[in-house]
Amino acid sequence: MESLAKKKVVTFGEVMMRLSPPGVATFAQAQSADITYGGGEANVSVALAYMGLQACHVTRFPDNNLGKAATQFLRHHWVDTSYVIYGDHHLGLYFLEKGAIHRSSQIVYQREGSSFSKIQPDMVDWTEILKEADWFHWTGITPAVSQGAAACCAQAIKTANKLGVTVSGDIHSRSSLWNYGKDPRDIMRALIDGTDIVIASQFDMDKYADAVKSEKGSFIDQASQFMKEFGRIKKVIDKDRISVSGSHNRIKGKLWNGQQLFESEEYDITPIVDRVGTGDAFAAGLIYGMLHHEDAEAIRFATAACTLKHSIEGDANLVSEKAVLKLLTGDLSGKIQR
Repeated sequence: MESLAKKKVVTFGEVMMRLSPPGVATFAQAQSADITYGGGEANVSVALAYMGLQACHVTRFPDNNLGKAATQFLRHHWVDTSYVIYGDHHLGLYFLEKGAIHRSSQIVYQREGSSFSKIQPDMVDWTEILKEADWFHWTGITPAVSQGAAACCAQAIKTANKLGVTVSGDIHSRSSLWNYGKDPRDIMRALIDGTDIVIASQFDMDKYADAVKSEKGSFIDQASQFMKEFGRIKKVIDKDRISVSGSHNRIKGKLWNGQQLFESEEYDITPIVDRVGTGDAFAAGLIYGMLHHEDAEAIRFATAACTLKHSIEGDANLVSEKAVLKLLTGDLSGKIQR
């Protein structure tokens, strides 16, 4: 573990307070709420910290007790908060109603005007933050929050490129968040252009590529075209998810490196404890896998990590490297370890 701890990953994005009714109760039933904290990129940092890496998350919190509580949450899970910025008064919120069986989960956001949404590029010294980093990770959610957040993300990617730091991006975004008057393509294409490793569905690639593609194009066809259009991209990764019900999914990962397609085993996941953050667990597993393994093992590691997250309450994947490797041996028993 000593050599693994030398690897440093930096993530950037909003952290919100999550409030959800206990268990699988609906909003209408709830008389109390469970509180935790999460955000796509921060979830990646937490997961990597549990796997033994140096994980540093950059964000902006309100300068009040809620901001301190959110910071303490990250510290509790071994994430470096040295570069957290404080200002303004509002912490972004989201409300989660967990689905079950054939009832879907429901999420309601309250993040407009949050402290993070008011971040500006001159608040962050990316050269200092990234000078000893091995990896920088972003998602398509962050540039959707505000113009300032998008500009900060762009500056981080530019600095990482200059310093030779590998950049990964999960380019999935949410159209409901783009409320500051910019076309997502105008922002996202520039960010993708500086990204080395992309997590993207065929829908995502369709959305941001200029080239016209066949509607029946395969993942390999689209990924190859995407890599051709955005010349810095070295690998395109995605996972196939079959939602049998709200409590039962099947997942399988795939990685295209421009020459060969690698696929993981398919995992049958039932019953699901918490679906939120599983994509972030996949990204964290991929980053860990690519820092320490070849492509074939990296995608297997990512998918196994994602699978285990379905058993963890909260946004982040609180499992060790050892637990992921155990699943990769084919041990699906879940027996007590003594």
